[in-house]
Amino acid sequence: MLNSLTRQKDIRSFSVTPENLTGEKGKGGMATKGSASYAARELGQGWKVNPYLIVKPGETATLADIKGQGAIKHFWITDVLPASRMLILRIYFDGHKNPAVEAPLSDFFCNADYNEFRQLTSLPMCVNPAKGMNCYFEMPYFKGFRFEIENIGDVVCNLYYQIDCEEKVIPEDSLYFHAQFRRINPLPYKEAYTILDKVKGNGHYVGTYLHWGVKSNGWWGEGEVKFYIDGDTEFPTLCGTGTEDYFCGSCNFDVDGYREFCTPYAGLNKVNKIDNTYCTQRYFDMYRWHITDPVYFKEDLKVTVQALGWRRDGRYLPLQDDISSVAYWYSDNLDDEYPNYLDTDTLELIR
Repeated sequence: MLNSLTRQKDIRSFSVTPENLTGEKGKGGMATKGSASYAARELGQGWKVNPYLIVKPGETATLADIKGQGAIKHFWITDVLPASRMLILRIYFDGHKNPAVEAPLSDFFCNADYNEFRQLTSLPMCVNPAKGMNCYFEMPYFKGFRFEIENIGDVVCNLYYQIDCEEKVIPEDSLYFHAQFRRINPLPYKEAYTILDKVKGNGHYVGTYLHWGVKSNGWWGEGEVKFYIDGDTEFPTLCGTGTEDYFCGSCNFDVDGYREFCTPYAGLNKVNKIDNTYCTQRYFDMYRWHITDPVYFKEDLKVTVQALGWRRDGRYLPLQDDISSVAYWYSDNLDDEYPNYLDTDTLELIR
């Protein structure tokens, strides 16, 4: 990547923030009234008059609505108050009615529960001290994009954000970025948890975030992660050897108890603080980025993980845990329709 900095490019850089909602050239910091009018009352225009958006309960805020061709290169956001799971992020590309990205803000950034904040350090996603959430997945668009945040909670939120973009001609075979949230609590007995399905088109799978809430004593991660590719039915093409193995760990993540870790491509970034290692009411945040090893599909894709622990006498125990996830992928299709885990009738699923 560093060698690309040495070449000329026909690109216009722009950012969308509350101080420049359109990303227009020479239009940043022009507000005379805004969310910080009182703080800037003695300084006036150009002095941080509108640095954040106020999103009340039940409201949907449009963070950006951009027309043109190019790519989102990075976005940073923080919500200040501990309400991230009640803020639903949706990203739409090229005027399509279905969001390509739909997930609670905190889950999208691999941190479902901010009551126990952890720093996340990885290649495409970072959550930095005091909850500075960053995404570096490139998101191409041909006609434009729209960012929305819906507040389905009961707390007023102040949203600070910056969406960094490039206006440029993108290759015709560029794929759209997708991310989808799911949650099952409890998982039905002897059923695999579905991370992703109903995906059609040509593309590649690039990441998994898994939040696992344990409801019984003992080790919980014997289950295999499986990828059903291009017409696979009962049995998958890719079948791993265990949950912690898929997330590039080993042997229960146990080094004198669970050991948190963050690497560029995989990590166990959060384990809640309980003295007993193998006890109920523990929860875990894990991520795996398929950056150098994408899972390619040409027709369709389904991804699952089993929930398996141990009985006595060396027998597996199917578990009924609280599991949620975000799947990340690129494809040429924006018309897929997925189960809705985020409507108000199922609000308890994400509280």
